Amino acid sequence: MLAIQYNTTVISMQKKFVGHFLGSFAAGLFFSGVVTAASNLYTIEDIQRLGLQANGLLQAARTQVEIAKSEVVSAAAFPNPEVSFMAGPDSPRLPEIDTGPASMQRQVTVSQPLENPLLRNARIDGAEAGVEASRASLDQARADLTARLRVTVYEYLLRKGQAEIESDIYDLMEAIRRRISLSVEVGEVARFELIRADTEVMTAANRKQATLLDVERSRIALLQLTAGTLPPTFDVVARLGDPVDLPSLEELRAELPVSNPDIVRLEAEQARANLRIDQEKAAVLPSVNILYSNYQDRQFTSNTAGLSVKIPLFYRRRGEIDAAVFDAARLRETLDYRRYEIVRLLESAWQSMEIARRRVEMFEGGIVREAEAALRVAETAFRLGERGFMEVLDTQRVLRNTRSELLQAQFELQAAAAEIDRLRAHYPQDQYIE
Repeated sequence: MLAIQYNTTVISMQKKFVGHFLGSFAAGLFFSGVVTAASNLYTIEDIQRLGLQANGLLQAARTQVEIAKSEVVSAAAFPNPEVSFMAGPDSPRLPEIDTGPASMQRQVTVSQPLENPLLRNARIDGAEAGVEASRASLDQARADLTARLRVTVYEYLLRKGQAEIESDIYDLMEAIRRRISLSVEVGEVARFELIRADTEVMTAANRKQATLLDVERSRIALLQLTAGTLPPTFDVVARLGDPVDLPSLEELRAELPVSNPDIVRLEAEQARANLRIDQEKAAVLPSVNILYSNYQDRQFTSNTAGLSVKIPLFYRRRGEIDAAVFDAARLRETLDYRRYEIVRLLESAWQSMEIARRRVEMFEGGIVREAEAALRVAETAFRLGERGFMEVLDTQRVLRNTRSELLQAQFELQAAAAEIDRLRAHYPQDQYIE
């Protein structure tokens, strides 16, 4: 009796242990799936940071900045001295009794160029202006990439929304086709209605498949822009209807001259061109070399020092100076035009954003809801036999066009906001301070 009770207790404990183990294992799988799903969710800022870290074109732009810094080191370097050594035997032309025995002659000459301070300072300042221009080019590449990533993310959301619309239409057409098929079987409607329903179902299926391919195409574009750092099963934590928060147009106009990378780059290049003028003018001044010479022969040792001066008597670098002046004028004209053009681009993007915002408000203000209500009424009337298949089809086409135009307006609103942020170089840059 005790043995039976003992065995029963052991079996009960084993069942409890197995139950706890299976429960813990299932919970582990569940939470692992939740963590994996959560880890594949990315905000737009996350995707932009990944692109800024991994994109190959940005790596090349960063390398260009390092090259410009190396040019500053080269510009600040002092010229090296030049040492020459000569030696050779004497060859007496008179009898040895008059000249003495033959000997060796040795001469060492050291030459050290002295740089003109004006020339040196202009060269160094020009190289530093080149660094600023390279940094501005890097900022422009970052702004372009982040804006493109943002637009591509919203295009991905647009394609997903269009795929959802086409999927809903396909489900509706499939349900209507099944109802028509039953009506044909009982003889309530002609078989011609079923043929038309089959055609609409196939058309809806083709549109659904096409939109799904567009979703994958936009997903691949994001993977390409981020150099494959996104996982293949990523998803985006964003909506086409996300609010757009930007400063006023007047504030943006005042901000652009100091924040737009293209303007900053042209200003740096213009400064470098002006410094090149100073450099060419300073190069006209006489250049000086300090000379020291040590001469030794059998009888004497001679130490001499002096200066070597290169006098610009016949050519005063007029060609180089004129080229630098015209290059500075070209950059000044380009900068003035670019300032005007960027302000016009800002105003154009602002107007596009306002137009898209009004369209979104118009569709969200009741047009979409009215189209959805009309489709529900048409479906109910079709089920009750009060409306035909074509009335339902026309109503769902109106709803599809309305929803598609709403999605397109939301996308255009986000794209215009991304263009404004690109012009003012607004992107996640907390990790990318040079």
